[in-house]
Amino acid sequence: MTDRPEIRASDQDRDRIGEMLRVAVSEGRIDLEELNERLDRTYRARTLGELDEVVADLPGGGGLPTQAMPGPPTAALPATRHAPLPAPQPGEVLQLHTRSGKIRQEGRWVVPPRITAKAHRFGTVRIDFTRAECPYREVPVDVEITSWFGDVVIIVPVDWWVQDDEVVRRLMGAVHNRPIVSPSQAAVIVRLTGYVQTGDVWVRYRR
Repeated sequence: MTDRPEIRASDQDRDRIGEMLRVAVSEGRIDLEELNERLDRTYRARTLGELDEVVADLPGGGGLPTQAMPGPPTAALPATRHAPLPAPQPGEVLQLHTRSGKIRQEGRWVVPPRITAKAHRFGTVRIDFTRAECPYREVPVDVEITSWFGDVVIIVPVDWWVQDDEVVRRLMGAVHNRPIVSPSQAAVIVRLTGYVQTGDVWVRYRR
């Protein structure tokens, strides 16, 4: 159990707990219904203490290390000028496909006209739009998840809107999405298509 439960949790902390839960279900410690319920709590958790509670009854649970407290302020460094990012080509498709591993698209990048995200057994695709340059009003993202343990995580600015009604849910597949703004107010619309046979699509909105 962490000695500073009030510390804010990071995305890395949440991903670590998610991995513990997937191992637990593969070992038969929890069932698939409980996996989905705990994953939902994991990705909604704001503090390390809340994450500890999700895995408190599992081996190795409650062991998230507390992040080091910040030291004294250091002298500010001069701002770095970033070179312009290359513009996407017409018809370009960003393919983020994994069978059993993690793929991350994050940081500074230019959003192409179309994105495909495929996650199979123990695969996780993470797409972070918060620092991306998006020249489009609407971005189609085609998802495909075929494993209980596959996940696609989409992170967008709070003023974007993710549309998921075109995603086909099969078997135990689920899409977890709670938009904050309406489509008419959204700066950009991410239109999800494809199918989730099993596994989950997680949409997070960041301020």
